[in-house]
Amino acid sequence: MEKTYIVMAKQVPDTKKITGKAMKEDGTVNRAALPAIFNPDDMAALEMALRLKDQYGGKVVVLTMGPPSAVEILRQSLYRGVDKCVLLTDRKFAGSDTLATSMVLSYAIRKMGGYSLIISGRQAIDGDTAQVGPQVAEKLGIPQITYVEDIVKMDKNTIEVKRIIENGFATQSTPMPALLTCCATSTSFVRPCSAKRIQVYKNATTPSELMMCLMKDGLSKEEAAMQTAKRLESNGASQPIEEWDISKIDLDESLCGLGGSPTWVKQIESVVLGTTEHKRVPATDAGISELISELITEHIFD
Repeated sequence: MEKTYIVMAKQVPDTKKITGKAMKEDGTVNRAALPAIFNPDDMAALEMALRLKDQYGGKVVVLTMGPPSAVEILRQSLYRGVDKCVLLTDRKFAGSDTLATSMVLSYAIRKMGGYSLIISGRQAIDGDTAQVGPQVAEKLGIPQITYVEDIVKMDKNTIEVKRIIENGFATQSTPMPALLTCCATSTSFVRPCSAKRIQVYKNATTPSELMMCLMKDGLSKEEAAMQTAKRLESNGASQPIEEWDISKIDLDESLCGLGGSPTWVKQIESVVLGTTEHKRVPATDAGISELISELITEHIFD
């Protein structure tokens, strides 16, 4: 039976460019105020899944939850060798914390069925909680291994990995299906987009994105909806990106969004670390000896 690797990816705001407008009054992230990027840890997860496909065969499916604009990271995934993508987008998902997000993702994965591995980044840079992956595994009732550095080997029913531990690395195996989380450092190389695949998939889109583009061109909502339906029908089953809303995954709306989220962000604060004083050390043996003696005296190091 062909293996299927599901990658959970997220489009995140570039936290290197945080401004005072990064939060809304309701405590949610103002994503429109920040440029969006492919979450670094999830990019490593994508590369890991593609390497498994290269070595052991199978197919890679990328799943993301977000606004219609999140389709951009799905196109980037297709350009790198992914077989299929699913965008989970619905206004009812907005404001979901990690618990509600993992609920949506787990329901979507159940809907897909028939997977061998779920691979995700350890955490997203816009939250740094590292909770969504493990929560999804718990909701699906499957084993999980976190901090995966590399795949050692995989056979029909089990996978063995090298994972990061406090003082080094350890190998660990688990039966499949299972969930793995990995860090951006798990791979020193992420394959670039293929020029050939860019040509094939550059027009891959979703109904929501297509409607938004048509409305920006001046069409009314009704006209845009009609044109969207016609274009998607002409593409038929060749469309590699599917769009699912809450009804598609049969999820009760009380379990997602702000209503299904027991936590929320009260505020964010930009912290700038600065120095109040400095001392110049002469670049001589005597100057270095004096510095080391001072550091030992102050118990900065022993």
